[in-house]
Amino acid sequence: MIGKLKGVVDSVGEDEAVIDVNGVGYLVHAGSRTLARLEAGADASLHIETYVREDQFKLFGFLAEAERAWFVRLQSVQGVGAKHALALLDALGPAEVESAAALGDASAFERAKGVGKKLAQRIATELKDKPPPLGRTLSGGAAALNIALGTPAAPPASGGGAREAAVSALINLGYGESDARRACASALTELGEDAGEGALIKASLKELAR
Repeated sequence: MIGKLKGVVDSVGEDEAVIDVNGVGYLVHAGSRTLARLEAGADASLHIETYVREDQFKLFGFLAEAERAWFVRLQSVQGVGAKHALALLDALGPAEVESAAALGDASAFERAKGVGKKLAQRIATELKDKPPPLGRTLSGGAAALNIALGTPAAPPASGGGAREAAVSALINLGYGESDARRACASALTELGEDAGEGALIKASLKELAR
């Protein structure tokens, strides 16, 4: 199986790109967000999800491992295929997908092309209270590991790193993971995705106290 491709962008199409890796051109399907950041002749490094079926062999490419992991998780919901999963990640991005899942926000999923109200509600229902996918790296759990081992904390984080650090802190304070993620998702909606770890923890605690 192919897990990652690193090479030069040969060409970019409407929903796919060709990545030249040492003279071999790999046809990679991708969402519009990914394709918009690929340029012919430029270097590219893509996380790959390989699909093997009786009648087809497809590669799906993503700029970040979190996107690839959510691409797989979304398809665990009945009725969500590769096309829907790509559309959801194009409309929301992995951070917003995580927030919508934690909050059970079906209206957010409806923003994706081809996702109707019924399917959006099913996605929200099935993903709520589930932890986000870890993917192929364990970096998301680094903050929790530091807290557990009592090792020096890394410099204050923002974005996805701040979210995971805040969730870890809340869990260590005794809150359940699903409640912690829901509170952080609400706090991020209020403060914005660039909120720092400290502000996120403070806002999350206020949310949990309601």
